[in-house]
Amino acid sequence: MAGKPKLHYFNGRGRMESIRWLLASAGVEFEEKFINTPEDLDKLKNDGSLMFQQVPMVEIDGMKLVQTRAILNYIATKYNLYGKDIKERALIDMYTEGMVDLNEMIMVLPLCPPDQKDAKITLIRERTTDRYLPVFEKVLKSHGQDYLVGNKLSRADIHLVELLYYVEELDSSLLANFPLLKALKTRVSNLPTVKKFLQPGSPRKPPLDEKSLEQVKKIFRIN
Repeated sequence: MAGKPKLHYFNGRGRMESIRWLLASAGVEFEEKFINTPEDLDKLKNDGSLMFQQVPMVEIDGMKLVQTRAILNYIATKYNLYGKDIKERALIDMYTEGMVDLNEMIMVLPLCPPDQKDAKITLIRERTTDRYLPVFEKVLKSHGQDYLVGNKLSRADIHLVELLYYVEELDSSLLANFPLLKALKTRVSNLPTVKKFLQPGSPRKPPLDEKSLEQVKKIFRIN
């Protein structure tokens, strides 16, 4: 029997959190090997584990996978969360790429200079309510089904619900005008595997605080 996937990253959300969400939603237990110092990262680079000298890196099925999208694609395919045919997969990819754009804006917010933070938050609020969430609300309304694609849980639903949690952390009022998205969030959150992941003590990571941010800067040698 193959061992559990092993995730190599720092002890925080970053680009690994979507991978944690996807594995957990698929009911897959995983191990985490945290990078705590710049030397830990150097060791991975020097032993040839990181193809492009970057994390996240996931050991799974005898491979050392890097590049977030490649890792997510593999997990989604392996655990049947990637649609039933090429057309469904195209829709899932299209929706997911849109989510990545908004997720990226939220993810890098802690690294934003203090004097620019308010403007960035305002922009995120506007993009959330004017550009991104209306698209997904409209998709759900157009077919009247429980999930975004093929009336079946896919990675698109999981990534979207993860994103909705981040949006709520930023400003809980941003979901007010999107009843179908709120219903999707409840529906997915109540799936047994996701419910378990949302409980305290799970591998799900909290928002980045000042102490964690300083550690991340140190690990990645960000001045």
